[in-house]
Amino acid sequence: MLDAIVSIEAVLLAAGMLSVAMFGFAWRSRSQYLALPELKRGPDGPAPDHCVIVPARNEEAVIGRCVRSFPGSLVVVVDDHSTDATAERAREAGADVRNAQPLQRYWMGKPNACWSGALYTSSDWILFVDADTWYEPQFVHSLLSYAAQENLAAVSVFPRQRCPSWWERMLLPYAFGLYFTGVNAGAVNDPRNPEALANGQCLLFRRKSYSFLGGHRAVATSVIEDVELARLVKRHRMSARVMRCESMAFVRMYDSFGGLWRGFQKNSFRFLQVNLGTALLVVSASVVMTSWLPMLLVLLYLHIWAAAAVFFFVPALAWRRWYGSWRSALLSPFAIYVFQAIAISAMLKGLLGMKTNWKGRRV
Repeated sequence: MLDAIVSIEAVLLAAGMLSVAMFGFAWRSRSQYLALPELKRGPDGPAPDHCVIVPARNEEAVIGRCVRSFPGSLVVVVDDHSTDATAERAREAGADVRNAQPLQRYWMGKPNACWSGALYTSSDWILFVDADTWYEPQFVHSLLSYAAQENLAAVSVFPRQRCPSWWERMLLPYAFGLYFTGVNAGAVNDPRNPEALANGQCLLFRRKSYSFLGGHRAVATSVIEDVELARLVKRHRMSARVMRCESMAFVRMYDSFGGLWRGFQKNSFRFLQVNLGTALLVVSASVVMTSWLPMLLVLLYLHIWAAAAVFFFVPALAWRRWYGSWRSALLSPFAIYVFQAIAISAMLKGLLGMKTNWKGRRV
């Protein structure tokens, strides 16, 4: 009888500690995200000399929306050897369409396209954006005004995630939150700290700084070219800023569950290449989160009904700030294990030397 009591007490203690850890990681990730400075709407007026470069491969469904986000700007869409109507849709939207340079050996497609676009332009500022992003008309002026006012060499922006389908609402907030468990917002925006972060979805460079660093050509063989550029910026003691934008910048990364699976499979281990501390935090958070179901099953097996009922809602309670509503947060337990399945499949593919088919390329 005493053994049973001690066993139950031990299980309750373990469940409590696991709950605290889940809340701790979720709180940390959200806090670090919110600690990034938010880009606000700036004063109206003419924008400094700039161009917008959009690397695009098979993006016919979204490229027009992205291009039309920048009325009055020179928008150069670099067609990365698309097999669909990306170039035609971009021209219809008003973009100057150019072809990417032939892909050199070991080069990745996106940095090659970005580098190609930079060669076609000569503006003082270069804004690189992904085709699946879109913006309010005042965004580009607000960003350029902020960068000029702060005398920055580069600015990277995290747009607001748009999740219209249930599977996006289920998985993306958790995946984004898990990523930010490894981010130190203060460190990445401290020029004295070597920790670097950037988001290639929206990346602004002062032309002279970009050219000095060697641009995307200097990081063309990397699968984390945005972070590598951020590292170069810090290495040369240039001023830069990592920001978020809740009201003027938006992104919908995947429009199908298959695309989401392949996209996260391709990117799920990017954080391992950032730095050891980030990797350890993200892996630790993932282990803690995936321990939820085994602990719940133990509580049910031991007929600790009240504790099991409370513990059932721990993921939703912990991640509600990322999901935005209780109803959406109830999907978080499913996200934990779907994302884990994606990560495991990516790991197995890596161990077996297999690659993911992404937009017609093996990466």
